[in-house]
Amino acid sequence: MDIFSSDFQENKKSGGPGFVGIKFCQECNNMLYPKEDKEHRILLYACRNCDYQQESDNSCVYVNKITHEIDELTQIVAEVKDDPTLPRTEDHPCPQCGHRQAVFFQSQTTRGEEGMRLYYVCTAPDCKHRWTE
Repeated sequence: MDIFSSDFQENKKSGGPGFVGIKFCQECNNMLYPKEDKEHRILLYACRNCDYQQESDNSCVYVNKITHEIDELTQIVAEVKDDPTLPRTEDHPCPQCGHRQAVFFQSQTTRGEEGMRLYYVCTAPDCKHRWTE
């Protein structure tokens, strides 16, 4: 059984992509996944639980990739300012309180498109401001 059947009918009327919902196995009711039959050059929907397969009536596979950007500044614990092993600088005053001294460290990101990024944490007793430049 297919869900989103009303979307399918509406897309057919508007010339849209057709069915873009989820298909379920007729044998065990688990979700069907797109699978290529390279020998016959067709798209199938196959169950990962049993051997059920059905030929797709549409050769398009729609993928919705959702990515979340995590603000790395929120991951920094303000108490790192008390770490005696971190280097300190007076060349980058705190933009929030103006205190001259801050601890700094390098980003731990593994993304290749970014260069080295330094993070700063203000060392003033009542300020927990974190920033990057």
